[in-house]
Amino acid sequence: MVKREVDIVVISDVHLGTYGCQAKELLKYLKSIKPKILILNGDIIDIWQFSKSYWPESHMKVVRRILKFVTDGIPVYYLTGNHDEMLRKFADFNLGSFQLLNKVLLTVDGKKAWVFHGDVFDVTMQHSKWLAKLGAVGYDTLIMINHVVNVCLTAIGRQKMSFSQKVKGRVKEAVKFINHFEQTAADLAIDKGYDYVLCGHIHHAEIRQIQGTDRAGSVLYLNSGDWVESLTALEYLNGEWKIYKYDAGNFNTEAEDDDKTDAEDLDAKMNVMDLLERFKQETH
Repeated sequence: MVKREVDIVVISDVHLGTYGCQAKELLKYLKSIKPKILILNGDIIDIWQFSKSYWPESHMKVVRRILKFVTDGIPVYYLTGNHDEMLRKFADFNLGSFQLLNKVLLTVDGKKAWVFHGDVFDVTMQHSKWLAKLGAVGYDTLIMINHVVNVCLTAIGRQKMSFSQKVKGRVKEAVKFINHFEQTAADLAIDKGYDYVLCGHIHHAEIRQIQGTDRAGSVLYLNSGDWVESLTALEYLNGEWKIYKYDAGNFNTEAEDDDKTDAEDLDAKMNVMDLLERFKQETH
């Protein structure tokens, strides 16, 4: 497969380790690109709901693919989110081209980009974490039910539907929360003099210029969405940001390039073992 070259790729809210994670689709996407920089903007591994009884091979392949980017010398920034907040105690850890951070500032073609997950703006996270965790379990259950419904809809030739997206679109408080989140991120970025602010967390992909609350300037707000329902990422190429939306029709069947895929996966496995050994040495 000829890989598509991209300057920057931003992915968030993958939630590896949960039933809702679309790991197979994400793996196809990762195998199709050759980024110069990869930013994993929080909630990549869902440590809140992690269970030894559920960690499919497809989820491990995503991890191996990411680490293959690292061993290929591609800068990979892993920014912590709320579902993988346990990693925050390792913040500022560096291993070759891999960096574990809480936020990152980048200069993109002369413009300043501020990248962080965004859970800091979530009042529930700050004051009622138990409620947020309960909501995460409920969300994952809703996704499982939604999956069963979509299998039935597909079988009878009907279009798939998203329960949570319909709820978000119709409940005024959900819409209000998203708008408040975006405006807050934009206002802070304007105050700090940034040109771009990139977030995740709210599972709502977006690119739009936002005016400051006091009208003192504007900033380009970007959100990478998620890989549970939206299956989206942010891409930067030729001076332009775009939202990538996964479309199964753009990928051939799994039978394509089987030999090459197996060889790449085997190489990735070896890279993972080497990196894990180095990680143990660095953290002890």
